[in-house]
Amino acid sequence: MPMLTSTSATAHDTASQRQTMVDCQIRTFDVTDQTVLDQFLDTPREMYVPGALAPLAYSDAPLEIRSQEGETRCLLTPMVLARMVQGAGVKADDRVLDVAGGAGYTAAILAGLAKSVVSLEPIASLSALAAAQFSSAGLNATAVCGPLDASAGVDGVFDLIFVNGAVEEGLDPLLAKLAPGGRLVVIQRAAGDPTGNAAKATRYEKVGGELSRRVLFDASGALLGAFARRPIFVF
Repeated sequence: MPMLTSTSATAHDTASQRQTMVDCQIRTFDVTDQTVLDQFLDTPREMYVPGALAPLAYSDAPLEIRSQEGETRCLLTPMVLARMVQGAGVKADDRVLDVAGGAGYTAAILAGLAKSVVSLEPIASLSALAAAQFSSAGLNATAVCGPLDASAGVDGVFDLIFVNGAVEEGLDPLLAKLAPGGRLVVIQRAAGDPTGNAAKATRYEKVGGELSRRVLFDASGALLGAFARRPIFVF
């Protein structure tokens, strides 16, 4: 039997780690869609976790990526991300907007399920890293550096908008970018819950020009500052 080179050994190790992540984290959190599971098995998460965090890429803990600008982006845990992707009901002809895309991991997952993905990230160095990874992997994904409410840099409407984090308010600009039949999936914090303990993964859907809302499951994720509740001043 031939000896593994260091490169092939590393590839073998990370493939094994991905399998463990899927079997021990994702499957145990009621993710049963085999197409989604296969996409998590096929996508090398370590390529989208820069710097010293790469060895922790398959951890079940939230990972906080610090950018060159000193800003941070916190990745959703694999099990929460996978169940949200399953709940989104991604279709092969979907045009997807991935909000707070960071270095591009979620977009890479979605690119294997949808027609095209736009990864929206205001932190320039993370957006540039995502662009480089998409190009290297030949993915049908584009990185856009712009505000998280998609008020600049993003044109048109989307069949799916996926938000990588928790929100308290301010979703209206994103909901306005849903195509007929479009869905938006996000972690929504309840009013008066600063801890996020009552947060729910939630799916919005635009049907006949009206929006419906359905809770998918209890979830936690880092609050995105652009969608934080504004303080109420009392005089």
